[in-house]
Amino acid sequence: MKRKIRIGTRKSKLALWQANFVKEAIERRYSVDVELVKITTKGDKILDSPLAKIGGKGLFVKEIEEALLREEIDLAVHSLKDMPVIIPEGLKIGAVTKREDPHDVLISRDGEKLKDLKEGSVVGTSSLRRSVQIKRIRRDLEVKVLRGNVDTRIRKLEEGLYDAIVLAKAGVKRMGYLNKITETLDYMIPAVGQGSLAIEIRQGDRDIEEIIKFLDHRESRFCAECERAFLRELEGGCQVPIGAHAVVDGNTIRIRAFISDLSAERFIEGLKEGHVEKAEDTGKLLAEEILKKGGREILEEIYSG
Repeated sequence: MKRKIRIGTRKSKLALWQANFVKEAIERRYSVDVELVKITTKGDKILDSPLAKIGGKGLFVKEIEEALLREEIDLAVHSLKDMPVIIPEGLKIGAVTKREDPHDVLISRDGEKLKDLKEGSVVGTSSLRRSVQIKRIRRDLEVKVLRGNVDTRIRKLEEGLYDAIVLAKAGVKRMGYLNKITETLDYMIPAVGQGSLAIEIRQGDRDIEEIIKFLDHRESRFCAECERAFLRELEGGCQVPIGAHAVVDGNTIRIRAFISDLSAERFIEGLKEGHVEKAEDTGKLLAEEILKKGGREILEEIYSG
């Protein structure tokens, strides 16, 4: 077994929490030193533009993956929702950790739930997926772009720049802000992979694969495979509002998902279930159904525009 394991991670407080979670789990289980290698990604450098305009998926992982391929690190810890569905040759997801609550949450300055916010209230989010779902519920609200880490977003809310903000519950919990949550938006569909961590490794690195396999959570991996297969089939990037949420019940996996145009006028939703061992097929079949129901036209419009 390796004497020292190097984990690649972004430098944000949330990313470091996630990397330390994996570091401490490995150290508890094995007599091995684990070091964090902090890497700045493109997404960390560009903070004044919406993710959809600067490339979206891959913005927070590319530089870390390059370090992994150069063998400067032994594994990488990512938020699974940040990972593109196509992984670079030579790398793979070695483990998917047990999923936290994957839903979004609303934090409002005056303690009002989404349906109770005053007309014209400003809601902050960096996600097109969240934006279109908010518009469907409350067309009278103003949705404005909000970037930055969890601390920064909450500070901007408290400074009065927004009346409410929408964040991933998993990140809010990991940063210790559960007490600030006004409402869990469990009626909205989360992002693909939201709530799970992905541990990325080099293909063929048997030592590291063996070390991290105890962190791989069976049900969470099935859900990840199902949701990512749905997204892969749609070939949707961050320019397209897409959400998917899979759950496992015994030997059944059930996925609910949607695609929308940017104005939330056309919102195509679907539900599919199958056997857990056919998780990827189930996600793919739902994507095919949604494409036939008008999803393909939405994709063509967005990418041609």
